[in-house]
Amino acid sequence: MEKIKFTLDTQESVEFYVLEQTKLGGSQYILVTDAREGDGEALILKEISAQDSKESVYEIVEEDTELRVVASVFENLLEDIELA
Repeated sequence: MEKIKFTLDTQESVEFYVLEQTKLGGSQYILVTDAREGDGEALILKEISAQDSKESVYEIVEEDTELRVVASVFENLLEDIELA
């Protein structure tokens, strides 16, 4: 499982494990967790960086409809997990 480092707006950094990625409606999404194994906190992140950018910029998906749709896609891709 790939582990990536994110730098927050506060310049603090945090690392997450990438569980899966998908493209939906022209947008790139990644499902990340803070735990390598077992129950951990999971987030769905949406890439919002410009196409010509050297670095990827992500934001947490918070809009209810978008979150439900993307979570459903990830649940289908990863049959052994349930996102609540």
